[in-house]
Amino acid sequence: MANLEAELRGAVRGEVGFDATSRALVTMDASNYRRVPRGVVAPVDADDVAAVLAVCREHGVPVVARGGGTSIAGQATGTGVVLDFTRHMNRLVALDPEARTAVVQPGLVLDRLQEAAAPHGLRFGPDPSTHSRCTLGGMIGNNSCGSHSVAWGTTADSVRELDVVAARGGRLRLGRDWAGAPDGLRALAEGELARLRTGFPELPRRISGYALDALLPERGADVARSFCGSEGTLGVLTGAVVRLVEAPRARALAVLAYADESAAAEAAAGLLPFGPLTVEGMAADLVPSPAALPRGGAWLFVETGGESAAEARARAEAIVRAADVVDALVVTDPAGQRALWRIREDASGTATRMPDGTEAWPGWEDCAVPPARLGAYLRDFRALMTAHGLRGTPYGHFGDGCIHVRIDFDLLTAPGVARFRRFSEELAELVVAHGGSLSGEHGDGQARAELLPRMYGAQMVGLFERVKGVWDPDDLLNPGMLVRPAPLDSGLRFSVLPREPVDVAFGYPSDGGDFSAAVRRCVGVAKCRTTSVSGSGVMCPSFRATGAEEHSTRGRARLLHEMLAGEVVTDGWRSEEVRDALDLCLSCKGCRSDCPVGVDMATYKAEFLHQHYAGRRRPAAHHALGRLPEWLRAVSRTRTAWLVNALSAVPPLAWAAKRLGGLAPEREIPRVASRTFSRWWERRRAGGGGVGGGASGGDEPARRGSGGVGQGRLVVLWPDTFTEHLSPAVGQAAVRVLEAAGLRVALPPTLRLEKPPVGDGRTVALDPLSLLRGRGRVCCGLTYVSTGQLDRARAVMRRTLDLMEPVLETDAPVVVLEPSCAAALRTDVPELLHDDPRAARLAAKVLTFAETLERHAPGWTPPRVDRPVAGQTHCHQHAVLGDAPDRRLREAALLTGELSGGCCGLAGNFGFEKGHYEVSAACAEEQLLPSVRDAPDGTVVLADGYSCRTQLEQLAGVRGRHLAEVLAEALEEDLRRDGA
Repeated sequence: MANLEAELRGAVRGEVGFDATSRALVTMDASNYRRVPRGVVAPVDADDVAAVLAVCREHGVPVVARGGGTSIAGQATGTGVVLDFTRHMNRLVALDPEARTAVVQPGLVLDRLQEAAAPHGLRFGPDPSTHSRCTLGGMIGNNSCGSHSVAWGTTADSVRELDVVAARGGRLRLGRDWAGAPDGLRALAEGELARLRTGFPELPRRISGYALDALLPERGADVARSFCGSEGTLGVLTGAVVRLVEAPRARALAVLAYADESAAAEAAAGLLPFGPLTVEGMAADLVPSPAALPRGGAWLFVETGGESAAEARARAEAIVRAADVVDALVVTDPAGQRALWRIREDASGTATRMPDGTEAWPGWEDCAVPPARLGAYLRDFRALMTAHGLRGTPYGHFGDGCIHVRIDFDLLTAPGVARFRRFSEELAELVVAHGGSLSGEHGDGQARAELLPRMYGAQMVGLFERVKGVWDPDDLLNPGMLVRPAPLDSGLRFSVLPREPVDVAFGYPSDGGDFSAAVRRCVGVAKCRTTSVSGSGVMCPSFRATGAEEHSTRGRARLLHEMLAGEVVTDGWRSEEVRDALDLCLSCKGCRSDCPVGVDMATYKAEFLHQHYAGRRRPAAHHALGRLPEWLRAVSRTRTAWLVNALSAVPPLAWAAKRLGGLAPEREIPRVASRTFSRWWERRRAGGGGVGGGASGGDEPARRGSGGVGQGRLVVLWPDTFTEHLSPAVGQAAVRVLEAAGLRVALPPTLRLEKPPVGDGRTVALDPLSLLRGRGRVCCGLTYVSTGQLDRARAVMRRTLDLMEPVLETDAPVVVLEPSCAAALRTDVPELLHDDPRAARLAAKVLTFAETLERHAPGWTPPRVDRPVAGQTHCHQHAVLGDAPDRRLREAALLTGELSGGCCGLAGNFGFEKGHYEVSAACAEEQLLPSVRDAPDGTVVLADGYSCRTQLEQLAGVRGRHLAEVLAEALEEDLRRDGA
């Protein structure tokens, strides 16, 4: 390997990676299979590709071309050298609107081509659900299709010419009339014309095997078309000329509801004469929340186009009238259509879990039959699954007869794997009996190539082998795929994982307490590799900032998988490779909601840091930032906020403090409030207090809104660390608004009580020991969790539960103003203290500010602010809490406009840690800062999270405000007007 690596470094200009991280990242694609490569090369051009082939041929080392790594049959993995085209060979070289063609490199992501073509009214026809991360090279290698294939066909239908480097280094330009054919191919094909004319089933989604019928003279002897779907086994693609199609000026989406999947399948073929752009099908058990869909048990997504919205709608309504449906919905609004399409696109990830949480796997992901036979095939398919005791939910391209399904195979035990093989063999026979293709989109790879003789017969498969020999006589390119394949039940990626549960801190309730099962959640769908987010999406900001696979959710999951396997990453929890990849994880939790399979990398990172630093010296930032609540409480007890602020304003002292604490030198040290929120609260109560702070006095006169000072439902306001010590104005504003809404506000107890009443720090302690311990403060433990100090986090959380016991005995909700703390209370506390039932009880009480007003003051009308808003939905709110109540509250207050998605980039401790500043700022520049800069005068900048407000202040000089502050200010203005 050392000689191979050295020769490659000397021969190519691109990156050569033989380190553990580079190899671990490409051991898997989105399939069930795993192969460990010797190294990875990111070529910069065709010369680099030819050089890699020359070196590898000399060493007898295979070469595998890889694009986005979303292949589902195993064809993007290999034991030799992997070519990664996404780093450099990823450009749109040219676009000719008049000729309707584009020249692309293999690593170009499909969405980038679509964005460039859209201003000209054009698009690339095929559009797989992975369009935001799949590459043109991968699409050509698989002959990908997508939802619009009923209108625009497969990738092969869209290819004009291909530039290919042959296995022995020749440069070929493939096209029609035998253009670019390697020596011997024409003679071989012309000697087998009869077989080529009769040996291939006629159906729209025949992807299996080599497309040798494209070489027939009556089909133009199209070498480029025959190369499509060859899965990197014939040559290495370095460029392509592709055909573009005219995009409809307007579209409508008809969602047709049927009683069940069989009824939808039977109806699909009958809709094709109407000329739809799509006929996609899915059943109810793939939809987490069907509220947006018409009532039914299964749906067809039928898209129509037209020169105007009215024409597109008319065509959609004509289809609805012709279809025998239970219910239907026609949508012309683009945003509404995108929301519905996301439901369908996310099925590729949703399908990896059965409704009861059982894992489901690919392997028979995309068989295709003639569309008219789809209903009968599905019935037989269901019967075969039942006979084997298996479950799965078909969905996919019903109009083309192509079905995607993930099945709950047991791929962890020998009997389960044996059943997987038996089922695969019998299903292959069933598909062939219905005149179908083993693959209808995703290729054969290792998953199906072994069974190709059942579809084509031994002689045709022998012809495939001869063709492979013409193109690649040394069997250098992706061996084991399509011809002379590896067994379909060998090299399964799960076989290397530990069989016994790994000792971990978190409970992983969705994975049966098994950390290996949690890591297995990542199936490689790679939604985290998108280079832009739409709407309120978040995942994965570090990948978008760096463009590096190891900083994507999938990349980190792959490294954790290899850490557990112990073959490539050999140091277990001590692994520096895993540590370095997780270092740029912002713990934004975006993957928890945006990943279709619910990977929670923030939790995995906390777990890893806990294990990695067990008994070892931690980075200084873990102490400085992870123990922030302790430092701030010490400042509060000693009344030294003024001194801390004065010292941090002296540049040399601030520099020294940041250096000592492992903080980013570019960051300003935030000011500590001179008076904490709790002290404000106590002084306010002392001026005329009542139970729960119902009356007010002292230096804070009582304010009455439409509900009067709170005499209604008791709510307990959580004094999180950030509100308590850094932004008490947020807590003060929340108290005013909650009381104006007619609620009674109390703070959590600060002494441990044996029984109620619920106090707020003034109640006499009933537990004598608590007097010796002194006052305590509740804390969610967030900063300890995010730095992996889980033992300390558990201690803090248990102390908090002790303090909160009187509250848990009441029906009072717990109002949490800081979204990250609310998310920690709802998820981290019960998952870390999974042995303490009080944790779940507390989590169930947690409400956000907007949720509290909506649920417990439903009759209250907020003040009319009547201003536009800008800013960003907090990433933890998006991922864990949801922001629908906030949207409704803003709408009621006439705060107009949408908040952006993404992550602010500060993300608690992340943006303050040394070495993170550039990534932190890049994340802010993605959406947050542009949305604020572009906002018109008078816009309210909303930022409920302290990190978001700090990032805005430090990077843009803009003051962001919590929604409670905005409403409290509006209440004050109303009072002033009333007084006038």
